[in-house]
Amino acid sequence: MRARRRRARDGATIHGHDVTAGIARYRRAALAEKMFEAVIENLDVSVWALDKAGNYLFQDGKGMQAVGLSPQHFLGRNIFEAFPDHPGHGMVRRALAGEAYRGEVVEVLGVPWRNWYVPVADPGDTQAAMVGISLDLREAEGREAELQGKLDLIEKQQEVIRELSTPIIEVWDGIITVPILGLVDSVRTAEIMDELLQAVGRLRARFAILDLTGVEVVDTGTASHLIAMIRAIGLLGAEGVLTGIHPRIAQTMVAIGVDLSHVAVHARLRDALQHCIARLGEQKNGRAAK
Repeated sequence: MRARRRRARDGATIHGHDVTAGIARYRRAALAEKMFEAVIENLDVSVWALDKAGNYLFQDGKGMQAVGLSPQHFLGRNIFEAFPDHPGHGMVRRALAGEAYRGEVVEVLGVPWRNWYVPVADPGDTQAAMVGISLDLREAEGREAELQGKLDLIEKQQEVIRELSTPIIEVWDGIITVPILGLVDSVRTAEIMDELLQAVGRLRARFAILDLTGVEVVDTGTASHLIAMIRAIGLLGAEGVLTGIHPRIAQTMVAIGVDLSHVAVHARLRDALQHCIARLGEQKNGRAAK
């Protein structure tokens, strides 16, 4: 602060001080107090302070209402005696010794809390050695559980949609068909392959018909996956059959040089089914002749 001196009309000397800095500090302190009040009155927190021995100097906050306690309930009591089984005693002692700790989650009085322990470097006349902030986590955990429930529901719905969008149907003894609908990308093709190969093994299918009637466009990667699917079916002792190929899909396969000479291809599902039934008959007659 700066001292000022001026002379009055009657000759007396008047001394004064510039209080601008003091007023600014006062206003900052008043603002900080209002901010603190807004936090403890509106957020689910408990703010508390301890002296070096661990005695409560202050305790207030909306979070205390969650456990049925009034403000300053533990004022004057020792934290280690008030909560003899508190799992965070070690962190509290370290904070009293000057080491800050942030983010510990403990359960006290049946409520989960996230605690911050902040040492007070210059306590002045307050006697405070540390300040603690405890956040009631029940609402956050409730939202997290609700969100996880929604995510689980979405995952189940997506699984059902995948199953409905790519049903595997046993149309004849030893013959299954997979009507593929909609957009087919590399990821979905991989899913179809996994489900199809499991069905071939489970049902002991001899023929698997891939019906592409509901597919209008595939990329080069997907076309390669389809051929890999046919080959994988063959490794399981079954025969893959393609049907319902649109002109644009045929052009894609030709453009990338896909060899379909070893794959049975039919225009309609009916034709493919007749082909498979006839082949089954031939196989049975061949076994009977032996």
